[in-house]
Amino acid sequence: MSKKRVLVVDDEIAIQTIIQCCLEDIAGWEVLVASSGQAGLKLAESEHPDGILLDVSMPQMTGIETLEKLQANVNTQHIPVIFVTAKVQPEDREQFSQLGILGILVKPFNPMILVNEVADLFGWQV
Repeated sequence: MSKKRVLVVDDEIAIQTIIQCCLEDIAGWEVLVASSGQAGLKLAESEHPDGILLDVSMPQMTGIETLEKLQANVNTQHIPVIFVTAKVQPEDREQFSQLGILGILVKPFNPMILVNEVADLFGWQV
């Protein structure tokens, strides 16, 4: 099996670091990091990751706006996306379920089971 490449788009450095360390150290995946939606769009188009973990609440361009741009671009629309968010009210989940994402990774998350959660949502083997 080839090494998976995951793009993490989150404006919080601590969240980026935790996710990157877990996915690289435990799963052996390659992790690309972007601190904004705009940077994430550029990396997604140039690096073609196998999946994207996308923060919903970011300044300038929200995760939802970033997702819409990913879906509108023929070069990135095939990349599966998981939202990373603390917004888990029923109305939020309802809205997210209609956006074409694979699932939601809820903040705060447990680093000890993060790899398994991400792999399950993407449908990958660990």
